[in-house]
Amino acid sequence: MLVVPPDAVSPSLAPFWHLITRLGEAQILLPLVGAAAAWLWLAAEQGRLALRWGLAIGLAALLTTLSKLAFMGWGLGSARWDFTGISGHAMFAGACLPVLAWVGLLARGDRARRVAVVGGFLLAALVAWSRLEVRAHSPSEALAGALLGGLASAWVLWGAPTLRLALPLWLPAGLAAAVLLLPLSAPRSRSHELMMELSRQLSGRQQVYTRHELHRRLNAAALPVPGTTGPARSHPRSAR
Repeated sequence: MLVVPPDAVSPSLAPFWHLITRLGEAQILLPLVGAAAAWLWLAAEQGRLALRWGLAIGLAALLTTLSKLAFMGWGLGSARWDFTGISGHAMFAGACLPVLAWVGLLARGDRARRVAVVGGFLLAALVAWSRLEVRAHSPSEALAGALLGGLASAWVLWGAPTLRLALPLWLPAGLAAAVLLLPLSAPRSRSHELMMELSRQLSGRQQVYTRHELHRRLNAAALPVPGTTGPARSHPRSAR
């Protein structure tokens, strides 16, 4: 995570951004996805679509996890792009919110569902932007998460059949209530701490690599070689 002064976020907007950023937490989104996917499978007889959604989220989450472990455990990142791993919040928001919006309006017409899907993508983009506002990620990390999650949702919706189904009242009402209330009441996510512990176990290191170390390598590579006026020759791994 980025380390910045505590006043880096505008005090007047800080509560808003911290609330929005919680809409990208797996502990909030995955139970909603599970409920919606179970209804698609059992009640709407759309098991293939539910599996497609689960596969899309699973693959995106795997890629995100691997990118984080690669940096925390082995220092594989890019100092020039300030990249230490794909933003999980941005990825989960992009992979979950648009499809949840689509499921929630299956009883409405095509136009209403298209508007809902666009709204889901816009909300996911806002979550990605919030990762910058709360100084949790760099622009490259938030953008990578937003693109990966957005591609996952697009793949799911591209293969979705044309449906117009009567929804049980609890489904859209429950989804809307959860999106509004869970960010206010859910316990703090510990995903970052768990990822750090997993990277230590896998790499055998006592401490994980940090963003500071990543930039220190780049700065060291740019220092002049003693006796010369030019920068040092970059080591092949120095800018990762």
